[in-house]
Amino acid sequence: MATVGATVKTLSDWAKEIDPDGKIALAVRMLSQKNAILDDMLFKEGNLPTGERITVDTALPSVAWRLMNQGVAKSKGTTAQIDEACGMLEGRSEIDKDLAELNGNVAAFRASEAYRFTESMSQEMSGTVFYGNGGTAPEEFTGLAPRYALTTAGNGSNILSAGGAGSDNSSVFLVDWGALTVHGIFPKGSTAGILHEDLGLGDAFDGSNNRFRAYMERWQWKCGIALRDWRSVVRIANIDISDLLGLATTQATTAATFLPKLMCRAIDRIPSPGGNMVFYANRTVMSSLRVAMMEKATNVLAPMEGFNQMGQRIMNGLSLLGVPIRICDQLIRTEAVVS
Repeated sequence: MATVGATVKTLSDWAKEIDPDGKIALAVRMLSQKNAILDDMLFKEGNLPTGERITVDTALPSVAWRLMNQGVAKSKGTTAQIDEACGMLEGRSEIDKDLAELNGNVAAFRASEAYRFTESMSQEMSGTVFYGNGGTAPEEFTGLAPRYALTTAGNGSNILSAGGAGSDNSSVFLVDWGALTVHGIFPKGSTAGILHEDLGLGDAFDGSNNRFRAYMERWQWKCGIALRDWRSVVRIANIDISDLLGLATTQATTAATFLPKLMCRAIDRIPSPGGNMVFYANRTVMSSLRVAMMEKATNVLAPMEGFNQMGQRIMNGLSLLGVPIRICDQLIRTEAVVS
């Protein structure tokens, strides 16, 4: 039997969320993260109930110069179709009716818990955008890192190595968002974003299968990624965190693997760079780039302020050659070496 309180709110939990005056406490969101990729990611409705079917060119027709009275061989272009799948992320909450109503703050108590669910879903979704692998975890969709994990693959030219060979590596991703490049998808006939259902009062069950009355809620998020053109994403992998923090060895300013140099090269891997390009890095990498700028280790980095695609103001931002750099806390510092 599961431990009591492992999956449901208890009196102890309730007491920790109440101020001395009996009101719901303003909790410090110590577990919240910044994952800007969800603010920038363009979404469109898929053309399948399970995702999106993409048609891509695989070969162009042949053409030839000809002389008068001389024919030209017929030819044709070829295409292929790829199905991109969506995943279904869910969460459920059951709060004992009497517990929620202890001091009359039912709405505030439930709203505080709802915030935690949406934050948890945002973090899980952001992590899946980068590291999800539908091949090993079929309930997920496949994110960016598994698609750019082998330099000898067809898209290997869009994987740049920063030279790290240990176990404290991270990546920076450059993404050129667009309807014909890469974008988010949600299943045909469904709704974009997080679906919230207030299931009201109902019968819940304890570990012994006995009933109790509870306020119940459900959250669901169906989405995935459609990578229409693999050239629209560049991964700078093998960023050695310890070298980066010291601007030494593989990350020294004089090295070919100095991160700002690789980021400049990444921009030129994008076929038709436009206004929807964004770099994504974790907080440690962003801080190191900011230090490099302040120490004038590079002159391609610049402070940036403005607005993201959601209309939210960007404060104390950073850009490289005009391309914004955003923080994603879900980009880890323990990636395996990409070779």
